[in-house]
Amino acid sequence: MAKAEIGLVGLGTMGSALALNIADKGHSVAVWNRTHSHTEAFVQEAGPLAERIVPAETHADLVAALAEPRAIILMVPAGAPVDEQIAALRPLLGPDDLIIDAGNANFRDTSRRATDSGGPFLGIGVSGGEEGARHGPSIMGGGERAYWDRVAHILKDIAADYEGTPCATWMGEKGAGHFVKAVHNGIEYADMQMIAETYGILRDGMGMGYDAIADVFAKWNDGPLASYLIEISAKVAAATDARTGEPLLTVIADSAGQKGTGRWTAVEAQHLGAAIPAIEAAVAARNLSAKADMRATGEELFGAGPQPMGPNAPSLDSLEQALMAGKIMCYAQGFAMINAASDEFGWALPLPEIARVWRAGCIIRSAMLNDMADALAEDPARNLLFAPFFADKVRAAAPALREVVIAAQAAGIAVPALASGLAWFDTVRTARGTADMIQGQRDFFGLHGFVRRDTGESGQHGPWAS
Repeated sequence: MAKAEIGLVGLGTMGSALALNIADKGHSVAVWNRTHSHTEAFVQEAGPLAERIVPAETHADLVAALAEPRAIILMVPAGAPVDEQIAALRPLLGPDDLIIDAGNANFRDTSRRATDSGGPFLGIGVSGGEEGARHGPSIMGGGERAYWDRVAHILKDIAADYEGTPCATWMGEKGAGHFVKAVHNGIEYADMQMIAETYGILRDGMGMGYDAIADVFAKWNDGPLASYLIEISAKVAAATDARTGEPLLTVIADSAGQKGTGRWTAVEAQHLGAAIPAIEAAVAARNLSAKADMRATGEELFGAGPQPMGPNAPSLDSLEQALMAGKIMCYAQGFAMINAASDEFGWALPLPEIARVWRAGCIIRSAMLNDMADALAEDPARNLLFAPFFADKVRAAAPALREVVIAAQAAGIAVPALASGLAWFDTVRTARGTADMIQGQRDFFGLHGFVRRDTGESGQHGPWAS
């Protein structure tokens, strides 16, 4: 029997979908799962694709089923499970055999594994959820370029396609792929939070019903906001609960889950000195959403927050413009963070290619990404906000963002991501801010010194130094 081209460990939701995708694209794949009965059921349910799927009962069976040099994809939870699988597989593999972690790993773990996993190793970010894994995700590769090249033909075959271009690219050495995936997820958090905040304004501030809200999002998806997240927001708002017949959103608990990638992005931004307030606000909002009891106590103590906006309600056009401005700002923050990582880790991350990889398959795919790729190609070091195309967009939309944030805050409607985006915008367009006071305070209590504006001299002190 011919050997399989590639192996896959872990037949959970994403692993199963990815294995079917590989087989569907004409490649043979050997699969292993901790519970072998699950492996057998998976193959039985694969239909005609089962001809290209080889079930393995043990790790040794998996290795024996693969053509050399072998390549095995890990689709297991981040952290210790990845190390456990590497430890189980590596003694069975040859020195040229490649292990590929395609889960949501912390990029620092990936960089460590690239050095000490005992053999060739890749860390690739895969975005698109179950549907993307099955029919074409966005793939962000990290590790030695030669290792990527060995499996790139398979990864590009299974990736999403944007007008003939596969959404799969090598990003750089070691943990570069997983780093880019983490920032992707950070942008995803902010984008989702801003949409949720806009939904809150429509529902609580403007008193709109769910069908009407669905119509608003559907209309916006035909304009400059066209994106996967706006598209599915319309479908979620329009959905009906099968059990009660009520709008589905009325029965979904107001508590957002998370797998940690957004948090990793926020933490890493602090190490890099990268300002990503919209993403940080979105992470904090998810954390607060989990504190349902605390929020209920707060409402009892201080009164309900959201109030009808009445005549102060913004127009739908203003809401659309505000959401567009916020979206541009969270992407700009994300790409600036990627640029900071390029400098810090020496990765030379290809910003235009990253934007192109995100055009299809991934969760944050958006009509804006073509223009973002063009702007980043013109000047990768320039903040996306300052690119002429986007500067014009934000210049026109910023008044609407300010109007929406003010109206929401006046009505007690929390809009942390939109408000953080606005504060960031106001900061980056202020040539002289207020940090002189902070430096004066730091010098007063710690003699940290300051730089004089008139002469540029550093290490200066105020009169208290004597």
